[in-house]
Amino acid sequence: HERGLIEKVHGGATMVLPESVGFEPGFAAKSVLQQAEKEAIAEAAFGLVSPGQAIAISAGTTTYGVARRLAEIPGLTVVTNSVPVADALHEAGRLDHTIILTGGVRTRSNALVGPFAAAALRGVHVDLVFMGVHGMDPAAGFTSPNLLEAETDRALIASGRRLVVCADHTKWGVVALSSIARLDEADVLISDSGLDAAAREALAGHVAELIVAEPRPVGLPTDGGDAGEERPVPLRQ
Repeated sequence: HERGLIEKVHGGATMVLPESVGFEPGFAAKSVLQQAEKEAIAEAAFGLVSPGQAIAISAGTTTYGVARRLAEIPGLTVVTNSVPVADALHEAGRLDHTIILTGGVRTRSNALVGPFAAAALRGVHVDLVFMGVHGMDPAAGFTSPNLLEAETDRALIASGRRLVVCADHTKWGVVALSSIARLDEADVLISDSGLDAAAREALAGHVAELIVAEPRPVGLPTDGGDAGEERPVPLRQ
């Protein structure tokens, strides 16, 4: 139940159907999926942030990876509704970071959502919003299986000058219960090279900038390495 794979009911449990628009796996279940792709997306996101900026980071395992990578950038102010994101930045131990965690009701994806979270975001203004999504589709846009989380994500979007959506290729064509934003509301979409040509063409026609990151095998360093080692350059469209 904690991983989002079954639903507890009186006297037992029932299966949660993955094809349901309301299906939402837990944070632990999602964290082991597409790890290499998420690391590549985080590396591309790193290149969009400058020291001293104010940013917002939504909940999700992809944005959790982004937060861990951004922990190396000095002087950031980070607003988030994600408990794991706040923990990752706090554990980095940087005294020059300011971490602001919204209140709200905690979901199975470890997001803080609802009226308290939305109220905390009113009047907040940030340079960049990094948002994870459950699905992206030409008609439905960016979607979430949780109505309150979608509402909180919309408040996050309203707080930022630029919206950066971080979504691996498996999110393409997935439609969840609630729409968060249209595809053309994203200033930047970072995905990975598993995105097929048709999806790239469709997304490039909607988002202002599409960045396609090349995953490397899990376990290899995302920075440093041999002095002469070439690092994959994200493809921009």
